[in-house]
Amino acid sequence: MTTTSALPKIDQHAAAKTCRFCGAGLRRTFVDLGMSPLCETYPSAADLNRGEVYYPLHVYVCEECWLVQLEEYESVENIFGDYAYFSSYSDSWLKHCETYCNKMTTRFGLGERSFVVEVASNDGYLLQYFVKRNVPVLGIEPAANVAKVAVEKGVPTLVRFFGTQLAKELAAEGQCADLVLGNNVLAQVPDLNDFVEGLKILLKSNGVLTLEFPHLLQLIQLNEFDTIYHEHFSYFSLLSTVKIMEAHGLRVFDVEELKSHGGSLRVYACRTESKTHPVEPNVQKVLADEARAALDRIDGYQSFACQVKETKFALVDFLLFAAKEGKKVAGYGAPGKSATLLHYCGIGKDLIEYTVDRSPFKQGRFLPGTHIPICHPDRISQTKPDYVVILPWNLKDEIMRQLQFIREWGGRFVVPIPKVTVY
Repeated sequence: MTTTSALPKIDQHAAAKTCRFCGAGLRRTFVDLGMSPLCETYPSAADLNRGEVYYPLHVYVCEECWLVQLEEYESVENIFGDYAYFSSYSDSWLKHCETYCNKMTTRFGLGERSFVVEVASNDGYLLQYFVKRNVPVLGIEPAANVAKVAVEKGVPTLVRFFGTQLAKELAAEGQCADLVLGNNVLAQVPDLNDFVEGLKILLKSNGVLTLEFPHLLQLIQLNEFDTIYHEHFSYFSLLSTVKIMEAHGLRVFDVEELKSHGGSLRVYACRTESKTHPVEPNVQKVLADEARAALDRIDGYQSFACQVKETKFALVDFLLFAAKEGKKVAGYGAPGKSATLLHYCGIGKDLIEYTVDRSPFKQGRFLPGTHIPICHPDRISQTKPDYVVILPWNLKDEIMRQLQFIREWGGRFVVPIPKVTVY
């Protein structure tokens, strides 16, 4: 039986905060991860003495619709107008996207007369595979520096933020889509209602919408607290997603459970009135899984904060032990999630000397706040660290294959999530 003291605490100062979807008051804390800077701001050497802005990573759960969410501390224009994340530097993610394109083309009969629109299309990482199949596409990407790379790949890209206004403009021009997709963008939208309404407007009468996002159930069960950062405003269960879709005239008819990003959902939806897409059994299966995990009541959110503390203590203990033993420790990757992990755990250059990243846009810069230098991957073979901490742990298999040579000098891999594991 759940006791009152075990429940997520009520924030008495949160009375003015309201759910970004349903408008209910937010009083229940899901987890408080302290203060952190924006995770995709990588200062240059010239910026290191200028200071950085830190914002609270205090996450709430809405007791009406069960949407887990952060406040909006910085505008999306400032966060995403010039962005440092390029999707094409992960081989496994590119394979995931090519498989998706093959599957959608076959399942929904897409061809030269179809039209596919991706919202937050980044550097053309996904739409390029539809282009190769001669399927007409349009990418919508607010970051001009990233969109430029997509255009160079032959992916037509509109540099705009997506919402109801843009959807109406495209619909008026006859550019409604057979397939609208959004991979890992729903979490990055502060105005959910405007965004989802725009998705519906953009769909043809029998069109299909697919959305991929990290699954809140997996975030809780696998202790993936570092996927919480300011660029992610919301964290979704299928339960909350169905509520949001239904409120905007969309019907969820299928869902897939994916391994990407530590465990994601791919949700399929269509207009409510569409008779073309019957509801598949997977929808009820995932909803039932969430109900068993109590995500439809406050009990399901009660233990997460304690799990997070245990992971923090274990990681810091390991790194302190390595430092006392005189071991060299480096990082691999400069993902957004590293900002949360390092700041919450209080880890700096004294415990992780440097990290490396394949993206030339990050090399020569520094991780936000901690100012751990980001180097070319060759640095690892030059310095021969005893341990390499894999910061993008969701890609650990791919990274360990790339860096298997560290075993030549006895190097070992450290994966911090869901619990500290040394390989």
